[in-house]
Amino acid sequence: MDLDLGPEIAQFRTRTRDWIAANAPDGLSELADWNMAVTAGGYRGEELAIAARDPRYREWESRLSQARLICPQWPAEYGGQGMDGVRLAVLNEEFHAAGVPRVRRGMGESLVGPSIIVHGTDEQRAFFLPRIITGEDAYCQGFSEPDHGSDLAGVETKAEVDGDEVVVTGTKVWTSGAARANMMFALCRSDLDAPKHAGLSYILFPFKPPGVTYQPIKQLSGASEFCQDFINGVRVPLFNVIGGLNNGWKVAMTTLSHERGGAVTVQHLGFEREFWELVETARKHAKNTDPLVRQDLARAYTGVQMMRFNGLRTLAQTAQGQSPGPESSITKLLWSEYHKKLGEVAIGIVGTDALIRPDGPNYPTTEWQNVFLSARAGTIYSGTSEIQRNIIAERALGLPKEPRAAS
Repeated sequence: MDLDLGPEIAQFRTRTRDWIAANAPDGLSELADWNMAVTAGGYRGEELAIAARDPRYREWESRLSQARLICPQWPAEYGGQGMDGVRLAVLNEEFHAAGVPRVRRGMGESLVGPSIIVHGTDEQRAFFLPRIITGEDAYCQGFSEPDHGSDLAGVETKAEVDGDEVVVTGTKVWTSGAARANMMFALCRSDLDAPKHAGLSYILFPFKPPGVTYQPIKQLSGASEFCQDFINGVRVPLFNVIGGLNNGWKVAMTTLSHERGGAVTVQHLGFEREFWELVETARKHAKNTDPLVRQDLARAYTGVQMMRFNGLRTLAQTAQGQSPGPESSITKLLWSEYHKKLGEVAIGIVGTDALIRPDGPNYPTTEWQNVFLSARAGTIYSGTSEIQRNIIAERALGLPKEPRAAS
């Protein structure tokens, strides 16, 4: 099943395909497998980071910048193309088909930028947005804190106003990409006397010593993608508070509304590549004729197709001018639960060999060990599967809210 998006979008697809063919440096697609699904806490992110330092990648980055194809969904006045969701999906598809990277600016592009565009002042937009596009500022997220689980409004990191500055002190945890960031966007408590949601501020500040230190958290896979951060009296001007003091909850909700969408229309393609690699692994281990293994593989393929159809549904909504709603939690639930199950199937196919890590520095995991160990975190970070199911049930389907225990 495919969507007919009309002649105008078909022309845009052709122009995009032709532009990529004319501008992609020779050998760029061979630098890395840019399309493989990357699991948080795994090792493939390091491979991509090495490839991104190659001169061919830098040349590609420059050409994308000149064509305003970095952060292309941002409005033209802020450095993008004002690309709507349908065109952005087509752009992602064509880059994927060509095997070249789209050059994203991570959380700066997908989370911080949209929040500044919606809630920032003209002066804040003029200062912060260009630094995201050029890559000068790379952001990590400072929402989660120790002992608060998924209670986002329970943050205790303090933001004390001192003249025309705000002083940030506290601890954040489960910070993805901390080692690659030089800026943090954080939700901080700026009014201790206000109700829980009302006393919060959304603040941007430098993520570097001496004010900030971080400690890698060793994960099951042996990688350390997540970190715990210690913020000790970081001073930034009130200019760095987005949306105004004590209005952080509203800004954070804008950030979270952008967290689920992203590449939903092409997300399944990376998982599909990985699935066929597992089929080949089953052949190598002479498991491809085992009836139970074949059932597991058929179920996995069904999961990939469910992600594809969910992406098409989202694309159809976008084509009709609808913004993603609470049903976007389906996207998170589909891929995270799928990937956890795929890791279990893969370990079963590999068999007893999967119990032993290979020799090498720090005993790195094999590809399927890495999927098995790392994918389990996907059902926890960015909202647990239980929370996603509650959102779908209560906000998308309108079912009664889950009973709460009396306090």
